[in-house]
Amino acid sequence: MSDNTHRLNVALHLGDNALILGHRISEWCGHGPVLEQDIAMTNIALDLIGQAKMYLDYAAELEGKGNDHDHLAYKRDVLDFKNLLIAEIPNGDFADTIARQFCFDQWHFLLLQELSNSDDPRLKEIAQKSLKEVTYHKRWSSEWVVRLGDGTEESKEKIQRAIDDIWYYTGEAFIPAEYEKGILPENLNDAWMQSVKAVLEEATLEMPTDEWMQDGGKTGVHTEHLGFILAEMQFLPRAYPDATW
Repeated sequence: MSDNTHRLNVALHLGDNALILGHRISEWCGHGPVLEQDIAMTNIALDLIGQAKMYLDYAAELEGKGNDHDHLAYKRDVLDFKNLLIAEIPNGDFADTIARQFCFDQWHFLLLQELSNSDDPRLKEIAQKSLKEVTYHKRWSSEWVVRLGDGTEESKEKIQRAIDDIWYYTGEAFIPAEYEKGILPENLNDAWMQSVKAVLEEATLEMPTDEWMQDGGKTGVHTEHLGFILAEMQFLPRAYPDATW
């Protein structure tokens, strides 16, 4: 594949991560455990959707077919999406959502730190704009892991179970697809492990030791959950393609 095609796929991968996880977190709007955290999760969802727009606009430019971010979000089929599988996993209970967000945020923060010095001007610009938001996301999810882990017996049991359950989806981020090489940073796994371990130790939680990991999302092989997300997210623009707000 050409360098342009690799960059297109990278932009789609990063945009799809933000879009799908943003949609997932938005499902908490009006259902949060307390109003403050309901608002916090809604704001995180909005941050991610804003980041998705920037990445997908860049992807549309690289594609060169006159499309925009809306077309790439609403008119692509499930096999064309390149998001990490962790982004599409259902919310579950509050502990499940926190565990998913925590594992993703730790990686996302490290990725954006590196991309802030990218030789791709657009990826560099998007990373620099997004890093402040993701710094907050990382702090928020880390604080909740500690609060739940070092809280009551019930909260500790729930967040430990949630971390154990989501662990199988964390390794995919560190398995580079062919289109990533030379564009996205590699060797983030050790830094991610150290950062995650530090928070789990503070939370008095056990770090999972399983090494087998799910993968496939980067190349379009997804769980059944993504189809349901897209059916909900894409229905209106597909049913009424000429509608305007």
